[in-house]
Amino acid sequence: MPFILKDRSKLKYRVIGHGEKVLLAFHGYGQSSAYYQSMEQAIGNDYTLYAFDLFFHGGSTLHKNDLPLSKTYLKEFIEHFLEKYGIERFSLMGFSMGGKFALTLIETMPERIEELFLIAPDGIKTSFWYNIATYPGWLQQLFKRTVLKPELFFGLLRMLDKYNMIHKSLIRFAHYQMDSTPKRLRVYRSWIGFRELNFDIRLIVNLLNKYKVPVIMFLGEYDQIISPKRVGVFVKALDQGELVILKAGHSNLLSDVAELLHKKRMSSKLN
Repeated sequence: MPFILKDRSKLKYRVIGHGEKVLLAFHGYGQSSAYYQSMEQAIGNDYTLYAFDLFFHGGSTLHKNDLPLSKTYLKEFIEHFLEKYGIERFSLMGFSMGGKFALTLIETMPERIEELFLIAPDGIKTSFWYNIATYPGWLQQLFKRTVLKPELFFGLLRMLDKYNMIHKSLIRFAHYQMDSTPKRLRVYRSWIGFRELNFDIRLIVNLLNKYKVPVIMFLGEYDQIISPKRVGVFVKALDQGELVILKAGHSNLLSDVAELLHKKRMSSKLN
């Protein structure tokens, strides 16, 4: 896989499709750029996708000297990539945590964006658990200790589950993402490393409207991680916003969107 270097940090990416339009794509937590392979049949004739491995995922690394990741540093990384390929304007797609990367580019280079596709994006409404994990002081240190000694964390999950204080899908998600030391370390590094990727959503809306960027947001009706109630209002504030609700949860939403777009493409061919 090709990559770009900045200082001692590395950003890997894969090229998917062969269309004339350029689409930069950012995956979700615990995934890699390979998850965008499902988009090849769906939109690969119209777009060339450059799907990036987020830092701490796949082959991308963020050096300790570059922590935490700043919006300016990410912008400079992407500008280096765009210059390499001679790309002036491009579209964006962000799934889950990848939404933070897409929103960063909207904020830092809105005049270059042609379209925005958001799939259950993080960054519009920050979760309670994210705030706890990135809170300075003893709470952050407590979470750090959880990486090596997770018994207290899983005990809390069992109690919440016993008294039906948390949705079953959230329990499953937490167990899957925290069931080994490397996974817990990735959670900690990602949450701490990306803590500066926060946004003034009113500013994002104003920029999207000012530069007339069409936005399509895909949400899962049964998604307990990024729920439609929490982020759906964002689309209503846009001049060119479309909201698509799929009968799906969170984890497989990217492939569900790819399937939907593929069906639409095949249907338009027949008509």
